[in-house]
Amino acid sequence: MKKRAWLFVISCLLLFSAGCSAERADMSAEPVEIMVSAAASLTDALTDMKTSFEQQHENIRVTFNFGSSGKLVQQIEQGAPSDVFLSASSKDMNTLDEGELLVEGTRTDFTANELVLITNKDESLTVESFEDIDPSAITHFAIGEPESVPVGRYTKEVLENIGLWEPLQDKMVLGSDVRQVLTHVEMGNADLGVVYSSDAKMSDKVKVLATANVEWHEPIVYPGAVVSETKHPEEAKAFLAFLTGDEGKEILKKYGFQ
Repeated sequence: MKKRAWLFVISCLLLFSAGCSAERADMSAEPVEIMVSAAASLTDALTDMKTSFEQQHENIRVTFNFGSSGKLVQQIEQGAPSDVFLSASSKDMNTLDEGELLVEGTRTDFTANELVLITNKDESLTVESFEDIDPSAITHFAIGEPESVPVGRYTKEVLENIGLWEPLQDKMVLGSDVRQVLTHVEMGNADLGVVYSSDAKMSDKVKVLATANVEWHEPIVYPGAVVSETKHPEEAKAFLAFLTGDEGKEILKKYGFQ
């Protein structure tokens, strides 16, 4: 009987010790870090969103890689680490979709935007519509690089539709992403520029002169998806779910997204 009693006590001690060890392991476990590759226009909204998301998901840390959607696609295609891709255009997301580089069933459109014509807040130019732009009255016109920057592609569509693409060719200053276009106008390096309304809203150094007619360009839709090479699919899906949920939508709205 005594031997059985001792065996019982030892068993209990071993179970208790194992439980404590597991608890210590859980407590010391490092949070999972996910990389979100996102369009530059999302910089402010996502930086704000990171705080709320991490407070609700203590086991996840988010790192961002901001840039033009086209360049981010190239990085992902070349194997750069990425768990979530947030694009400023359907075209760039389609490229990854067609290359089977997205987790099936995770793609979703989460917000939209508008295209606006801006100038420096101290500039005296008066333009009431994109159609009123006078090439002879300006020296530099800042737009995104059309081949890799969605805002540049949308801008080209607008200018082609209103017959100003060719007349403005020798005036154009090309930006590597929408934030560089904004910076050119903020610093007075360009008389006019075309950015998203959300970018213009975040700057106190520029003013909006006009909004592009939506019939002049493809719809500005932002799709998001989990990248197929992710090593943390559940955590990536959790971030995407937060982004498309009520709190995520409110944050996007606060920063001028539709």
